[in-house]
Formats: sequence, C-alpha cells, structure tokens
Amino acid sequence: MQNKHIIFEDLGSMDYKACWDYQERLFNNILAQKVANRTLPEQEQIPTKNYLLFVEHPHVYTLGKSGDEKNLLLSEQQLHEREATYYKINRGGDITYHGPGQLVAYPILDLDNFFTDIHKYLRLLEETIILTLAEYGVKGERSAGETGVWIDTEHPLKARKICAMGVRSSRWVTMHGWGFNVNANLDYFNNIIPCGINNKGVTSLHKEIGRQVNLDDIKQKLKRNFAKLFEADF
Repeated sequence: MQNKHIIFEDLGSMDYKACWDYQERLFNNILAQKVANRTLPEQEQIPTKNYLLFVEHPHVYTLGKSGDEKNLLLSEQQLHEREATYYKINRGGDITYHGPGQLVAYPILDLDNFFTDIHKYLRLLEETIILTLAEYGVKGERSAGETGVWIDTEHPLKARKICAMGVRSSRWVTMHGWGFNVNANLDYFNNIIPCGINNKGVTSLHKEIGRQVNLDDIKQKLKRNFAKLFEADF
C-alpha cells in the first residue's frame, strides 16, 4: 500500500523554530499513523502522507547532533547584532546557516512509500539539486565522504559548497533536508565553519551565473526533478 503522492507546501518566509515545530507535527502524525496501521487489517489501513515543504528563514544558524559548538564563531551578543538566531537541532551533520535567498526544502516522507534506503534517499536529494543546477549551466558534483552538492571538487583550492544537507529518520519517516544557496548573502557563512569543513568555501547560484535567480522558476524546476527521481506526483 504505497502512496507516492506528495503534498507540496510553499511556506514563504517563516521563523526557523516555528517551521521546525510544524515539521515535527507532520513527522509525528505520520509516525502515529504507521503505528496505528499495524493494529488494523490491511484493508482498513490508512495510507501515510508525504510532504515537501519549501521555505526561506530569517538569519539562523543550526547545529546538528554530531556538531561542534566551536564551529559557531559568534558570541550571543554578536548573533544579536547580526539579527541572527541559533538552535541545536535533531538532524545529522554539523553547523549550517539559513537565511533570505537560500531555498530550504524539508521532505517529510514515509520512505516505505518509496524505498527503504537512507543512502539512496540522500543521493536522490543531491541529484535533485544537480539536475536543477544543470538547467542553469552549472555543473553540480558530489564530494567523496561529504553529503551535499559542490562545485569544482577536483580543484581543492576552488571547491565550494552550493547546497548543504542534513536529515533525520525514524521508522523510515524523514525530516529536515537541504539548504540551497540560490540568492544567499554569503557573508553570513563567514561566522561559522560550514558543516565543520574549514578547507572549502561556499557559493550561491546567483554568484555562479552572475545574476539574481527567479525563485518561483527554480522552485518549479526543483519540484519537477524531485518528482521524477522519486517517481512521485504532487
């Protein structure tokens, strides 16, 4: 009983904590339905839902479960001066930044509806970004041992990350996702050691192609590529 329909929601600009709480509600509702289904005959089971949320956040730094607080290079006072917030959260990965001009995606999927393989899941998230970058003439790449999407990985002095990723999964239900620098202000990355990696830079699509990117256009491209790779519909 696989449900490959994905409910899409564009949340616009939303406070990070409010969005995190919303993710948690959707995530927990799916988990609760999975548990309930186990007590029901197959013909009475209710298919679990899937969601894809797009959002931009006000300036915020988030630290994953395995992260090191030393990778945040600002004091509380300096965070306040930069109108930024900071949260320790329950995804994988280290520290990252979200802010205006960065398109954040939170797929909240029951992978039992698709495939039960977290490695494959992460690779398809990366491939969604790689396919979308190609539509702008930019070659996105993977970097061995480092989740996310990069540019110029064969040239260590030029390698730079354009999309960071970190997820959580429980009983094959996912949350958190990617932060894709589309028109992002890269100065905010100077206040952290992004993802705990101190020998590579960061970039944004608008910097790579020399112009601002229409967010509505790139959202449509991302949705189309996501649906294709997950063999899903919206």
